[in-house]
Amino acid sequence: MSPNRLSIKKITIAYIAWWLLLVLLETYAIGSTFDFSYTIALADAVNMNLLIATAGYFMFNSLRFYQPSLKNAFYLVVWSITLAVIIVVLHRWLMATYMFADNEPYLMFLNGSHLLRGVVAWLMIALIAVLSWVWFVMQDQQAYEKREEDAARMAREAELATLRQQLQPHFLFNSLNSISALAGSRPEQARLMIQQLSDFLRGTIKRDDQQLVTFEEELNHLQLYLDIEKVRFGHRLRTEVTKEETSLAMKLPSLLLQPIVENAIKFGLYDTTGEITIRIDAAIKDHHLVLTVQNPFDPATAQPRQGTGFGLNAVQRRLYLLYARTDLMTTKQQEENELPVFITEVRIPQTA
Repeated sequence: MSPNRLSIKKITIAYIAWWLLLVLLETYAIGSTFDFSYTIALADAVNMNLLIATAGYFMFNSLRFYQPSLKNAFYLVVWSITLAVIIVVLHRWLMATYMFADNEPYLMFLNGSHLLRGVVAWLMIALIAVLSWVWFVMQDQQAYEKREEDAARMAREAELATLRQQLQPHFLFNSLNSISALAGSRPEQARLMIQQLSDFLRGTIKRDDQQLVTFEEELNHLQLYLDIEKVRFGHRLRTEVTKEETSLAMKLPSLLLQPIVENAIKFGLYDTTGEITIRIDAAIKDHHLVLTVQNPFDPATAQPRQGTGFGLNAVQRRLYLLYARTDLMTTKQQEENELPVFITEVRIPQTA
């Protein structure tokens, strides 16, 4: 059952209960105050309140399909006054013509209570109209906000998918070029690389952009990527992973680490001929999983001073879309053993 239907059902039950209570109170008041029998009092109360309840129901359903603006609120006043007049006329006609035409004391009471009945009927109908108008306005506002949230979510998911699609071809083309180069000279390594590439892409396709995985799962998937890159670069590429054991169970968005390591390889290896070591550190600080990836670089060729490349920009944008924060990724350069090092640090919030 939808929330809207459930709300209307509850309102209907409360509406009926409210009018039953008024019937009982009015029956007691008429019977005890004016010394009529409770049969007459009950008939009067049921007839009057049933007419008002019917008019209120009519007003409620009218406002379901048309909610006047504040400038046209006088229409509600006109409708409520018109309905109150109709109720008083119908009540007198039914009670005096069909039910108690021969009861002179009751007819005198009936004739003398027209104005009071009209005011009460108008106030009740006006109250129902105002409450109905406010309720339907709130329902429309909630529906509008829900549509806005759905549109924002769909736009975010589309952007996340686009970011991945932009990242994958770059790595895929490089891998295919390497396989092509190995096919003639080292076919065994080419076949191995094809298998590794297949395993990596299969794991990538199965994962959703917003899926959270453990750091251990992310490392296992990253190892598939590193195995491919080590076939390409051979002994020139080395990696070191330092981690706290408790960090393995921490959560992070899937496939977040691979583009960071790819960026490190790009700036560390592409324009050099020597060996490099990519270091990956994982720690837990202040309820965050802190991942640090660092690589040496040649300032004359790599030029990381210009900031993050597309891969890191995509990671930063993805972190913002998932966590609505811009401070979760930082990059810096520093000297280590008299060699320039480029460091990327990512902080992943951990829920309790």
